[in-house]
Amino acid sequence: MGTSETDTAEWYSEDAATFGDRVVAAREALSMTQTELAKRLGVRLETVKDWEDDVSEPRSNKLQTLAGVLNVSIMWLLNGHGDGLEGPGDEAAIPGEVRTILGEIRAVRADMVRLGNRLGVLEKRLRGALKEHG
Repeated sequence: MGTSETDTAEWYSEDAATFGDRVVAAREALSMTQTELAKRLGVRLETVKDWEDDVSEPRSNKLQTLAGVLNVSIMWLLNGHGDGLEGPGDEAAIPGEVRTILGEIRAVRADMVRLGNRLGVLEKRLRGALKEHG
């Protein structure tokens, strides 16, 4: 039994993958190293690593160039929608237990992203409250 269209379409969605995950997947689909990508974009290797590790995201001009070099749409890089990768080939070749674990990992990653966003909002509120009382 293979993946359904919905599973495949959601493999790189915002809930299942990060910006960095999509950059890695698109780069690897082209058999390109991080060093090669950095050179083609005119950025430092550390910059590409930071994008792939979700430490930072490129500015709009670099985002456009990145999408072009990786042959995917800007929207796909940002949110997994639009022209990009389909997802892994046939998941039927992946044993059920491994597929279950991968699903759980994706769910945990999505929870971490949501919690990270919530933490950022709380930190901003705390800074504002400290300014008012300090």
